[in-house]
Amino acid sequence: MESSIWTEKYRPSTFAEIKGQQDIVEKIKAFVEQKNLPHLLFAGPAGIGKTTLSLVIAKQLFGETWRQNTLELNASDERGIDVVRVKVKDFARTKAMGDVPFKIIYLDESDALTKEAQQALRRTMENYTKTCRFILSCNYSSKIIDPIQSRCAVFRFKPLSKEDIFLLISSVAEKEGLTVSPEAKEALFEVCEGDCRRLENIMQSCAVMKKNLDAELVFSMAAVAKPKEVNEILSLAAKGNFLDSRKKLLDLMLNYGLSGLDVIKQIQKEIWNLNIDDRKKVELVDKCGEIEFRLVEGSDEYLQLESFLAFISLVGMK
Repeated sequence: MESSIWTEKYRPSTFAEIKGQQDIVEKIKAFVEQKNLPHLLFAGPAGIGKTTLSLVIAKQLFGETWRQNTLELNASDERGIDVVRVKVKDFARTKAMGDVPFKIIYLDESDALTKEAQQALRRTMENYTKTCRFILSCNYSSKIIDPIQSRCAVFRFKPLSKEDIFLLISSVAEKEGLTVSPEAKEALFEVCEGDCRRLENIMQSCAVMKKNLDAELVFSMAAVAKPKEVNEILSLAAKGNFLDSRKKLLDLMLNYGLSGLDVIKQIQKEIWNLNIDDRKKVELVDKCGEIEFRLVEGSDEYLQLESFLAFISLVGMK
């Protein structure tokens, strides 16, 4: 997801402003205070502060000259070996400006680098340690080759907690003059799933419509069905009312413009709230995984979701 205007507007400049990841922030802060940074590998889901923390490191180390001393590359755009051999090497071999003895190269989405580019990168990291430090950011650390991982201090980021998300919502709402109801806060947390960037994008979209944010508006702007509606569909199917359940599902998908994958993921969450036997819930979750796999492989989404509702009806009748 692209960064919204708000994401850039509220991007922290100091360690104190960063929400969540406190353990990691404290360790990084100690490195920066000593001006002695190892190569770093930040791994974790999208929108939880990896890029933000990297830029804060650069700003705290270099002050006003942070742009001249930092090279930021998005590896998903430039993932070949030539980028490592030319751009990265040329930047790494020159001395940093100011009193910090090294520059910083930030490689975003580095798990998108080809294996050949990663092999070239490991030598560059070794040869230019005196003049350069690397910060690699990725969603899946398993896609980074072991020789690079062993050269880095690895930090694993986790999605923001409910408490951190609520603090962020309150902070943005206060600065933008928004009123956010408690139900809207719960809805925002549920929709963003700990992803700070997605949260700010949704809040910005809602703020364009009106200044008083409610749960209805949040679900509508996020193109996500209300949990209550999904629960109704599943409850109808579990009672054996297949036709009404099917009709409601089709209406829901058309009203919110949802894909089959969006729906099955929401269904999986709501299964646990159904008023049925625990053993039956486990059967449904198992079937959910099978349907999701079929959808990923390209099966017809309406047919697969109908078959899932039919399966719920059969399980409910047992």
